[in-house]
Amino acid sequence: MKEINQKPLQDINMRIANRISALRSERDMSLENLASRCNVSRSMISLIERGESSPTAVVLEKLAKGLGVTLASLFEDPRDDASPLVKRSEQLQWTDPQSGYLRRNLSPPHFRSPIQMVEVIFPPGATVAYEAGHRDKGIQQQIWMMEGSMEITVAQQRHVLEQGDCLAMREDQAVMFQNTTALPAHYLVVINSDF
Repeated sequence: MKEINQKPLQDINMRIANRISALRSERDMSLENLASRCNVSRSMISLIERGESSPTAVVLEKLAKGLGVTLASLFEDPRDDASPLVKRSEQLQWTDPQSGYLRRNLSPPHFRSPIQMVEVIFPPGATVAYEAGHRDKGIQQQIWMMEGSMEITVAQQRHVLEQGDCLAMREDQAVMFQNTTALPAHYLVVINSDF
């Protein structure tokens, strides 16, 4: 399995900070409005928007739902003049400070598309649980296991994915990712927000 090189954490935190702030501004939402929509405190959102906090994947997913976007969207900034190509060295990487899982956004970060691809390396023994939540737009995703295995529970239905297996699901359901093995799990997530 190839290791994913990490870019400086501060750059990633500032990109996330700027993106959340911009999305909130585009939607004319106050900190209080977003806090009530996503069940994250106003002070935590403020710290994240100033780049003073390294939010967990769970907090970012709550913010994404509150803003009506995918988690992957918090790492990009679509523009009309964007290139459809992103080189591997330019792909944004982020590590969840709580579980240690590493995600790499494979899709061109500024190119407008309803499809996003994310590569994940999920460490042994790690667990991440996302709450169910409604978005204004339906989002579908598929997870293809490249190496290792994972247990993924979707709306209380447990699935064990081994190398080569693929799981399709909607993002409006509670989902728990668990790696109960002694080896990292390496998988690809394909997200379609055109529903």
